[in-house]
Amino acid sequence: MQPEAIIYVIDDDDAVRQSLEFLLKTAGLTVRGFEHAKAFLEILPQIEHGVVVTDVRMPGISGIDLLRGLRETNPDLPVIVITGHGDISLAVEAMKIGAVDFLEKPFDDDLLIASVRLALNRDADVAKRKAELGNIGEKLAALSNRERQVLDGLVAGNANKTIAFDLGISPRTVEIYRANVMTKMAANSLSDLVRMAMQADILGGPGKAKT
Repeated sequence: MQPEAIIYVIDDDDAVRQSLEFLLKTAGLTVRGFEHAKAFLEILPQIEHGVVVTDVRMPGISGIDLLRGLRETNPDLPVIVITGHGDISLAVEAMKIGAVDFLEKPFDDDLLIASVRLALNRDADVAKRKAELGNIGEKLAALSNRERQVLDGLVAGNANKTIAFDLGISPRTVEIYRANVMTKMAANSLSDLVRMAMQADILGGPGKAKT
C-alpha cells in the first residue's frame, strides 16, 4: 500500500507557514511544517511521496537551492514555490529547475489548494509508474537467457523464423520460448508484451536475465 502523501510546507516566516498549514489541513490534507530547508533536508531520505510547498526566499538554503538539491536526490517529488511580489525572475528560474508551479503573494487560497491537488495527482502517477516498472523488472529478471533473447527478437519486430535463424534454433522452439515469455510476463497479447518491454526499455538493458 502506498504511504499517505504529505504536504511539506517550508517557510521561515512563522505566521505564513502556520497559515499555510491551517489552510491545507482544512482542505483535508496531511501537512508537516518546517521553518527552514535544512530541517526538511534532514528527513528527505525518508520521503517517498508527497508535495513540497516552499518559499523561494529563505535565509541559509533558499527555495532555489532546495530545488537544485531535490533535482539530484528526489527529482520526482513535486515542488510548488511561493514568491513575493516582483520575484518573477526567481519564479521562472524555479520552473526551469523543475518546480511544477509557482504562486505570487498574496495568493488565492483556492488557487493554492488546486495547485497542491494537481501536484498530488502527478506524484501518484509517478508512484504508479514506478510500481509498474518494478513489477516488470521482476518479471524480466525471472526470464532465462534464451527467453530473454527471444523477447529481444520480438521487441525488435522479428518474426519467429528470423529469431530462430538468429539464435540457431527451430521455429517451433521459438514458439515454445515465446509462450513461456508471455506466461512469465503475464502478457495478454504480443502488443502488451512489447508495451511492457518498451516501458522497461529492455533494449537499454536495465533488466538482467537469469542463467
